[in-house]
Amino acid sequence: MKLVIFGLTISSSWGNGHATLWRGLCKALARRGHRVVFFERDVPYYSATRDLFELAGGELILYNDWPEVLPKAIGHLGDADVAMVTSYCPDGVAASELVLASPAEARVFYDLDTPVTLARLDAGETVPYIPPGGLGEFDLVLSYTGGSSLDELQRRLGARRVAPLYGSVDPEVHRPAPPDPRYQADLGYLGTYAEDRDPVLRALFVQPAARLPQQKFIIAGSMYDHTFPWRANIFFVNHLPPADHPAFYCSTRLTLNVTRRAMAETGYCPSGRLFEAAACGAAVLSDYWQGIEQFFRPGSEILLARNTDDAIAALERSPEELSRIARAARERTLAEHTAAVRALELENVLQVAARHGTAVQETA
Repeated sequence: MKLVIFGLTISSSWGNGHATLWRGLCKALARRGHRVVFFERDVPYYSATRDLFELAGGELILYNDWPEVLPKAIGHLGDADVAMVTSYCPDGVAASELVLASPAEARVFYDLDTPVTLARLDAGETVPYIPPGGLGEFDLVLSYTGGSSLDELQRRLGARRVAPLYGSVDPEVHRPAPPDPRYQADLGYLGTYAEDRDPVLRALFVQPAARLPQQKFIIAGSMYDHTFPWRANIFFVNHLPPADHPAFYCSTRLTLNVTRRAMAETGYCPSGRLFEAAACGAAVLSDYWQGIEQFFRPGSEILLARNTDDAIAALERSPEELSRIARAARERTLAEHTAAVRALELENVLQVAARHGTAVQETA
């Protein structure tokens, strides 16, 4: 197949979860004989932090404005098998109009931010990347989250066929690495600061640090400032290059995963970071959200915490226990949550959509 995608970014992994997901998926699709053409508006924020310049087995098209790139987009859509628009595409509405008018066999919208989309609808706000008429004209609507989100996309935005396409990991990029003394700690957290994650981060990271002053805690990410409740045993890495992520995960006894509030409230929302840490062989401690059991078995493949006491109990686990949990999570991830697995899932739902078959809908 030839897939033409209009998205947010694949060229910069700075401050977004889209790029890493697409890099793994595009590599896996290319290995299965498909070709991806990815259109990305060349905005200053991402151009200044670009860490990918070519799309192996495909084509990356960077453009300055929509009228400039329109002829090239029309040309590529003319022989596309799949035409797709994603959430947060800067030209999402215009791209959707073009995709829906194209001769592609499967015209797809992929919402990688479904809880945000639904929350904005709840607030009565306009969602800038959603066409004014909703999603009813697309042959297939994919969602990064499952569960009730799929029903809501149908009920509120008119989607006819819906299916989850969850996050994934490229195990060639995220794999076990030697510990790095710069990142060694008892509990590590990798993530950009977000106000809606702050209460959970304080409960599962800051408060354990306060109660366990003899242990070391480390945060890697951006957007943290002096107002964050730093302590003497909390260390900070301002920006961790993607190439160093495996070493970071492998240098702490436990890695913390904290979910954005809207996603946690929706459930069925595994972040890519969850799979990346597990693929690196890290033992993961996560906040709880509905459906997490579908992805990892609590207690044996992942540790869950609802409060500070739970987080401290996880830190008190023996090295042998944490090693067993880490090994089990890595095995589960390599079997079920890689980009190669997701590429095959994507193929399957696209084939159904292209045939205009029975509606594709799942409850998880």
